[in-house]
Parts: sequence; structure tokens; C-alpha cells
Amino acid sequence: MFTVLAADSIAKEGMAELEGDPGVSVIYGHVNEISQPEHIDALVVRSATMVTKELLSRFSNLKIIARAGVGVDNIDIDAATQRGILVINAPDGNTISTAEHTFAMIMALLRKIPQANQSVKERKWNRSGFKGTELSGKSLGIVGMGRIGTELAKRARVFGAKVQVYDPFLTHDRAKTLQVTSLPLDELLSTSDIISVHTPLTKDTKKLINADNLSKTKQGVYLINCARGGILDEEALYTFLTRGHVAGCALDVFETEPAVENRLVQLENVIATPHIAASTTEAQLNVASQVAHEISSFSKGKPVKNAVNLPAVSNEEFLKIHPFYELAKMSGQLLSQSFSSPIKEIKITFAGSITNHNTGFVTRGLLSGFLQPRVDRIINDINAALIAKEQGFTFGETYSTDAQGYENWMEARVIGEHDSFSLQATFISGYGPRVVNINGYSTDFAPEGFLVYIEHIDRPGVIGRVGKLLGDLEVNIASMQVGRKMAGGEAIMMLSFDKELSQDILLKIKELPDVVSATKINL
Repeated sequence: MFTVLAADSIAKEGMAELEGDPGVSVIYGHVNEISQPEHIDALVVRSATMVTKELLSRFSNLKIIARAGVGVDNIDIDAATQRGILVINAPDGNTISTAEHTFAMIMALLRKIPQANQSVKERKWNRSGFKGTELSGKSLGIVGMGRIGTELAKRARVFGAKVQVYDPFLTHDRAKTLQVTSLPLDELLSTSDIISVHTPLTKDTKKLINADNLSKTKQGVYLINCARGGILDEEALYTFLTRGHVAGCALDVFETEPAVENRLVQLENVIATPHIAASTTEAQLNVASQVAHEISSFSKGKPVKNAVNLPAVSNEEFLKIHPFYELAKMSGQLLSQSFSSPIKEIKITFAGSITNHNTGFVTRGLLSGFLQPRVDRIINDINAALIAKEQGFTFGETYSTDAQGYENWMEARVIGEHDSFSLQATFISGYGPRVVNINGYSTDFAPEGFLVYIEHIDRPGVIGRVGKLLGDLEVNIASMQVGRKMAGGEAIMMLSFDKELSQDILLKIKELPDVVSATKINL
């Protein structure tokens, strides 16, 4: 009998699939109330139960932990992985509820519904004080076209809005399918009447909507954030709201929560909710049903879709594939940060001794490394292929007999709509992972740390000017690799640093004569 403990307030209707399985026993209760925790095979939690290393030691037979929701901050992932326990979540269960909440916030903001409601409760009947704005005919700008952004776009189009989106990874074909107009960020900011953000919170999106970008928006623009606190620069937002440049703002998330002391919520033209976009009866039922289905599949030895961590492998197999897996994962991260355009395909080629191992596992490592900077969810070798499909690109691996003189060798080529980018790498015993070719340029560097990839014209003085600029700014170059295809033609530099280069310094590099581009890569 496969025993499942539903530890938090899990919707029992969502457990129906497990309840109806004769090979499964479902019990409900707190983790500290279970007399024989060693008999539990699966644990279902929401956010209340803290799944710690100590708890896992008591539940010694646990095989799978299911988070009925998205966030897994309450689960010690490392401790679970060390014990060979699979951790899953339900990332799709609250998509509709969050999209609907965002749409409701847009309508409430445009029609001043919360303010009008409060006025009536104060026994006032001020019909002229709450003149609203129609959504129909307005330009809705969506920053981040993932699952929630897609659902929001569908609803807005039905209401007659013109939907335009910014997503650096959205292909032309997918934009056409979704019936939206894809624009550069600056153009979206300057032409949208309403802007709603739906990106993950990363180093690239933190305070994405800052003072500089707010100054590019229309006078009287409306802003909505039901995604992640921190994407909007709250200090800058306050300034633009009080000046009247931003007509109104709807917020469900904040940089610091609870946000009861946040001065933004005191403004008359701001409406706020306490991080409840995903809080609906249906969403809670959906997430319970999703994890129940996943546990049912797992109990029968079938694969699961939404794994958060890596499954356990034997020590012998792990030791054999681990160096190649890490090489592939770092290569994927490097590729993703070097080539920021939408992609259609990734081609991976292996040669040499690496072909004697599980290259499928290595390929998924490369995919997970490539996807991690691009999506708002945990990526690993289990779900990487599924996420690649969701992102609309294909991948495949082939073997070659030509290892380019190395004991083992791999190439990953990313193919976009208009161009491509490639990387070749090897693992050298005693030296570790090395990148030996970048986009046709011979190199030799370790894919780690803080890097800057510079494309330039091969002319005298370019390398010197870069070195002098950094020297004048007291920035120490840890290492430098240079390459060219022909004299006077295209050339590259790959620089490594002891710490991350600031955006100001990167901009100064880009402004140097004959420098074509400069890209930060953090591994």
C-alpha cells in the first residue's frame, strides 16, 4: 500500500484520484500528529508545513513531496535530494486565477471601482468624482508573455484592447498565433496606455520599470503588477504617481510584504490587494488535483511532469556523468546569456568518450542551464524538455566521430529566427571544463565566474583601449581570451573578472570605437 499524508488544508475534492485508487491510502493530519511517520510514502503540503531536514529524518521512507502550489521555499530541497526524495509542485494550477485577478485589477483601476465603493460606504453619492476610462480601443502592453501573460492577452482582446507585448524570447510565429504585436521594450513603454508586468524576478528584471523607463511611458499611463514584487521600482513609481505622470497603479505584490506601511498604498490613485492573485477556490482545487495526479503516476512507476529537483542516481553512474553534466549545464547558461534572441532549435553534438555515457542526461543538463535565465520556474533535467516544448523550440542530439583532437567534445548550436550561435567545449582531466570555441572563434577558458563577451572589429588598438578603460576604472582583468577569423574582420574578446562588472562600465566598453557589442555572462 502506497501511503499519502495530506498535511495542510488540502482540498479533499482534489485528492479524488488518489482516494479512488485501491493501491493508495490517503490520510489527513499534521506532520507532528502521525504516530508512524516511517510508513508514509508521499507528503502533500501547502505553505504552512516546513519540510526540514529534521522532519525528513523522521519520515524515513518518504519517496515524494508534493507542494500544492508553486513556491517551494518551505521545503529543504537539498535535504530531500540527498535522501533521493522527489519534490514536485503545481506551477499551472493558478494561471487562470492570476490572469483573472490581473484583469480585474485593470478594470477596477480604469473605472475607479474601489474608490467609488469606499465613497458610497461613507454615505456619499459623488457620481461626477469617479469618471473612468474604457479598456476598449486602448493599447495594453504586456511585459513577459508566459502562461499568465498569454491568458491576460486573450481576455483583453475580447474587451477590444489592442495587445502589444515585450518578451525577448517570443518568436514571430508564436506572436502571430497569439494575435499580439511584439515590440521592443522602449516602443511598448512609449505607446501603451496600460502596462502589466508578468516576468520572473531576476537580476535583469529587478526594478525593470525604473525612473528611466517610466520617463519613456505615456503621460497618464496605468501600471499593473500582479507578478513579483521588485519588478517595479517603488521609489520611482511613487514619484511618477505623485507628479501625475502615471495616472494610476494596481499592485498585488510588493518589494517587502506585508506592505501595510508602504506609502504607495496610501495614494488615492493606487489600488492594492494583499498578494491574493492566486487565491481562489478553483486554484486551490486545481493545484490539489495536479499533485494528486502526479503522485498517482509516481506510485505506478510512471514519469512526472513537474519535478523540482533531480532524481537520485547511483553513485557509480553519478561519478561518471557528473563532469559532463556540469559542463553542459554551464555551457547552456553561457549560450543563453550570449544569445538573447528568440530561438527555434538547439542542436547538440557529442564526440569521443562522452558518447559512452548517458548523453540524454547531459543534454537535459544543457537545456536546464539554457532555460533557467529565461523562465519563471525551477528548471532541471526532468522538466527541461517539457519547458523547451512550451517555449516553442526543438532540440536534438547527434554523435560524431570527430572529437577535434580532444578526448571528449561537445558542440551546442542555438538557431534563431535570423541568426545562430555556437559553443564547443570539452572536459580535461586535471583541468576541468573548457570552452574551446565560441561561434567559430578558437578560445580556451573555463566557463565559470563573471565574464564579459565582446564582439569587435579587428583593428589595432581595440584590445588596448578596452584594457586602458578598465585600468583607468581600477577594474582588474582576471583573464582574457581573444580570437579572430581573419585580419581586419570580425573578432572577439572573452574577459573574466573577480566580481561582476557594473552596467555603467559595460556601457563605457560598448561606447569604445570598433566595439560592436559587450555582453555580461554570470556563471
